[in-house]
Order: sequence, then structure tokens, then C-alpha cells
Amino acid sequence: MPIVDARSSMSALLLAAGLGAVLAVFPVRAAAPLPVVPQIDLDRYAGQWHEIARYPNFFERMCARDVTANYTRNPDGTIRVVNACRKDDGSTQSAEGLARVVAPAKLEVRFAPAWLGFLPFVWGDYWVIELAPDYSYAVVGEPSREYLWILARDPRMDDATYSRITEGLAAFGYDAAKLLRNPSPERAAPR
Repeated sequence: MPIVDARSSMSALLLAAGLGAVLAVFPVRAAAPLPVVPQIDLDRYAGQWHEIARYPNFFERMCARDVTANYTRNPDGTIRVVNACRKDDGSTQSAEGLARVVAPAKLEVRFAPAWLGFLPFVWGDYWVIELAPDYSYAVVGEPSREYLWILARDPRMDDATYSRITEGLAAFGYDAAKLLRNPSPERAAPR
């Protein structure tokens, strides 16, 4: 056997051993599948939702309070999405998008222009992982667990309901400590 081949074999062996040691110390874990509710009635789901809490994210970085999402069914089966919020200076910011159903309780949403809709990366997952029987609140996530929203029909959510939801998030692989609760004045002061 030539010396060069012995060195290459030894290098490969050391590299494999080193990689094995790294993987033993830092195991790579695939995220468990994210369960969703069995079904949603899109006609009941349509309408206005108020964001109660969310994981901080880039596209809502300017939103200070009064975050809403409005869903309207389109004749072609898609859903018009209008997200709005109030910024620190009091002005309103909004974005219009489109959602499409990919499976029961699993949607994809895009806010990119329609002409970019053919690109897979402009669509984001929107999975309903918890839904009140009366559709008064919903918890929305996605498989990577990087995004999470707690939504309600009313801008206020009582502390008992909020606590029950947040206590159950670990079962979905989410960390409730990362949530940013919307400081809506409606929630802070009872009517």
C-alpha cells in the first residue's frame, strides 16, 4: 500500500472518529412532528382575530400593540389575509397576503407579490395546533417551532385561559418563556 493512501485512510478514520465524538456530545435531534387540530371550519375561522401573544419575529418588529389578523374566504378557496398593528408612534402598519389550504388545519401564507407565488420559499407554514371549540381562541405554529401566535376573537384574554394555553405549549415543543404578550390597552383595563 502506498504511503499516500495510508495517510488518506488515517485522515478519514480520524475525521470519522472526531465527527462521532462531536455527535455524541451534541446529538442532532429532528423536531418531533407538530400535531394540529383534526379539522377547522374555514367559514367559522374567517373574520378578525387579535394577537394575544407571539414569539418575537422580524416581520412584526415594528408592531407595538393592537395586532390583528383578518381572514376572508375567496371564491377560489384561498383566503385573503390582512395583518395590521399599531406602531410606537401611534401609526398603523398593515400587510396583505394570501393563504392556501394544504391539509386540514395546515395552511401556507405568503405576503410576497402574487407574481412570486410560484416560489416555494415565499410561502410560510400556518398550522392551527389548538382551537377553542367555540372558535374564541386559536394557537398557531409551524414545524420548526420558530414562530408561534396565540390569537383570540376578543382583544382581551383572561389570565386563566392564557395560563392554560401557555402551560400546554411544552407538549408541542414550544417554550412559553419566549412569548411576547401584546400590551393591548383593552387587555390591561377591563371594560
